[in-house]
Amino acid sequence: MPGPARNDGRGVRNSPLQVVLVEPEIPSNTGNISRTCVVTGCRLHLVRPLGFSLEDRYLRRAGLDYWPGLDVAVHDSWSDCLAALGGRTLRLFTTRGGQPHVAIPFGSEDALVFGRESRGLPPSLLEAHPRSWVRVPMLPNWRSLNLGNAVSIAVYEALRQQGFPGMV
Repeated sequence: MPGPARNDGRGVRNSPLQVVLVEPEIPSNTGNISRTCVVTGCRLHLVRPLGFSLEDRYLRRAGLDYWPGLDVAVHDSWSDCLAALGGRTLRLFTTRGGQPHVAIPFGSEDALVFGRESRGLPPSLLEAHPRSWVRVPMLPNWRSLNLGNAVSIAVYEALRQQGFPGMV
């Protein structure tokens, strides 16, 4: 069972909603996603291998002064991350199919899972959770949205459905 939401001292209440990046490759995308997580109170999970160092200047630059307020966990593998998520409902975002994100009833304890920028989520992970696939609709014949944009779309839809808890 997830722990209670925490307050970072600036009045920001962290939501139980989790964002998971499996093997992210581009530091500036992860930096932008970290900002989204801080301002929405989501916990960020990073699953190794990472395509950058957590000390990367582009990561820090994109995250600006938000990085110290980030609730982040780094996992050595998907299985380690899955264990840390503790039975949460997984929402695997993929261009390969699934229901549109606006058709999904998101819960406050969901884990929104995204893959690497170049290839998305590993086929083995998708095959293990075929009923968890979610897609952000887009025109056909294009590979995908920018990872940071896809995460923002998903997080804000999930929070919208919950009435934007604790947000102004």
